[in-house]
Amino acid sequence: MSNKIIEVVAGALMRPDGSFMLGSRPEGKPYAGYWEFPGGKVEPGEGHFEALRREFAEEMGIEVTSATPWLTKIHHYEHASVYLRFFRIWSWTGEPQPREEQAFAWQTPGQLTVAPMLPANGPILKSLQLPDAYAITCAHEIGVAAQLASLAEKRWGIVQVREPQMGRDELADFVARAAVIVHGYGGRLVVNADPAWCADWPVDGVHLNGARLHGLRARPDFSWVGASLHNRDDLAKAGELGLDYALLGHVAATASHPGQAPLGWDGFAACLAGEVPLPVYALGGLSLGDLEAARKHGAHGVALMRGAWR
Repeated sequence: MSNKIIEVVAGALMRPDGSFMLGSRPEGKPYAGYWEFPGGKVEPGEGHFEALRREFAEEMGIEVTSATPWLTKIHHYEHASVYLRFFRIWSWTGEPQPREEQAFAWQTPGQLTVAPMLPANGPILKSLQLPDAYAITCAHEIGVAAQLASLAEKRWGIVQVREPQMGRDELADFVARAAVIVHGYGGRLVVNADPAWCADWPVDGVHLNGARLHGLRARPDFSWVGASLHNRDDLAKAGELGLDYALLGHVAATASHPGQAPLGWDGFAACLAGEVPLPVYALGGLSLGDLEAARKHGAHGVALMRGAWR
């Protein structure tokens, strides 16, 4: 295998309904005919956003006007190792045209209609199934009945049950009732608890606190596994385990962390400086109004606890 590392930018054109565009690799390139996110090599002295705009102008004749940093991956192919920087592209001018005799196709997350896929893109495609907002229960503050009613009313795409005051049996009962509601409208439910407790519970995955994250040597056997992070070491561990997402905070002052200085957006972005192998939600004292700021600082979206149920 070559030791050569090629720096590449790639972008997902995003439509308001959550669909995104893939392109096929043209003849004459490695993996010709495989599907991927459009993009290409970063030229010497070129900034990443500058490279992204140039590549999309050259490949499909559009001008990228708004894009935010998202994920970074190192992938080893037979011919080279590639350092991939992914962006999500929110706005552009012009209509995509196949300028290199490639094909383009709009895709719905989790329902791909094209194949084969470039090997590096499996985790990226899974990440696009995650919604912009992530909700965390707080039945310990608002009460079980009110929490279940709010679950039915708010219909969040992904919900974490986080009720540390509940014992195993009480938590199991609450999770069963929450699952009926969340799965009833097509959402996902994960539980912040010992993974061994949740093996036969009606959940889509587990969420790890810091102690559980660092105590594991292998990823728990669930479809979706996330973790709470506070620093770069936590992020590295989540990447080693191949987790699907993470929550990083606290960004702003919050009642959950009295007397602890928040990261702020600069601190949040600093934690994501370098390799970001999984989608990271910004957490702590935020609202849906903070979504744009979160994306600009590298977040996948925002995670809300009290703000999810107001």
